Amino acid sequence: MTTTTEHDEPPGQIPERTAALFRQHAARVYAYARRHVEESHCDDVVSETFLVAWRRPDQVPEEPLPWLLVVARNVIANQRRTNRRADDLWFAAVRQGWTATSPSADQSLIEREAMIGALESCTRAEREALLLTAWDGLTPEQAAAIADCSTRAFTVRLHRARTRLRAALAAQDLHSTEPIQTHHEPAEGSVRATTRLAQEMS
Repeated sequence: MTTTTEHDEPPGQIPERTAALFRQHAARVYAYARRHVEESHCDDVVSETFLVAWRRPDQVPEEPLPWLLVVARNVIANQRRTNRRADDLWFAAVRQGWTATSPSADQSLIEREAMIGALESCTRAEREALLLTAWDGLTPEQAAAIADCSTRAFTVRLHRARTRLRAALAAQDLHSTEPIQTHHEPAEGSVRATTRLAQEMS
């Protein structure tokens, strides 16, 4: 029988390992939360996620990000009372994360809205699959744990999402690979999600 170690010391005594986890992964957990809850609640999700890591250090694996995102998902599930604004939150997060590099502001806006429209053609689960892999940089195996499904089911979901996105972009004649950067990512760790999506679909 495995015994789980829990820390009950005051938050001011957070060990260095947990502090290092926070410094390295807090921005990614925040970006994940931003896609699922109101921005005003994101800090709470991050705090509760790392509180779990602090209290259960023996459960944190060598690759902590997928585990942290699973914890964040559970925190969000406990907080959530309704899903009626989930889609709006998705698209608001992508709009905020869009990095405009086109010389023309109007053209950049058109391309951004075209990508939003393409993502809108996917189901919520398919959008999650796309962004977990392209935006958060997770493997299908890691992303499947966060999506709470088998790797096989996730792979099928991701394939369907790529097919829908490819068709939607082709219908809108969108060939740009303008980058999407997470709003709270450090500059050196930014993820160019649209570029990754294009590479994955090629």
